[in-house]
Amino acid sequence: MNRVMSRVRCWLVLLGLLVLVGCPATPKIDPLPSEGTILAFGDSITFGTGAAPEASYPAVLQQRSGYRVMNAGVPGETTAGGLARLPETLQQEQPSLVILCLGGNDFLRRLDEKKTEENLRAMVSMIRERGISVVLIGVPKLGLGLEVPQWYRTLAREADIPYDNKTLKSVLSDHALKADPIHPNAAGYQQMAEAVLAVLKKSGAIR
Repeated sequence: MNRVMSRVRCWLVLLGLLVLVGCPATPKIDPLPSEGTILAFGDSITFGTGAAPEASYPAVLQQRSGYRVMNAGVPGETTAGGLARLPETLQQEQPSLVILCLGGNDFLRRLDEKKTEENLRAMVSMIRERGISVVLIGVPKLGLGLEVPQWYRTLAREADIPYDNKTLKSVLSDHALKADPIHPNAAGYQQMAEAVLAVLKKSGAIR
């Protein structure tokens, strides 16, 4: 009986270790100052296409978090356009944290995916070099289904930044949460805002 119990304990310990290895902790980032600004940087999904302005995910995030959230979404923008626009936007807004959500238009236009990755990596580096925290949102592309390219995760791990690769894929896979084939509706943006809020809390950026 004692041997059986001992083996059970060993298996439980092993299972616990496997769970820990399979579920890496969210990277920690500095708490946002009370007067800090969150910059939501991206394309039409950040802009809020498909819903009223007050229903965009940055607007909902501002309501839920209590922080000023600047919507810097530009419909139709590619990662190349975002990379060119980012320096001036950072200078103007002086954010404490950036939520980066770009790549969808690159995929729709079948642009070089390696270049898309390089552009996003350059944006992450530019943000961090200025002492600003960044959260990355994985953007799915069409294939046999909706899948977020693995390099988003690799980029987040290399930069040691919080990363959400599930929410946008989940929203865009649910017809009830979409205004059209590529944009969420108000309910979809609500889910995005709640997911980003959860990441910010888990990372320690806000309480």
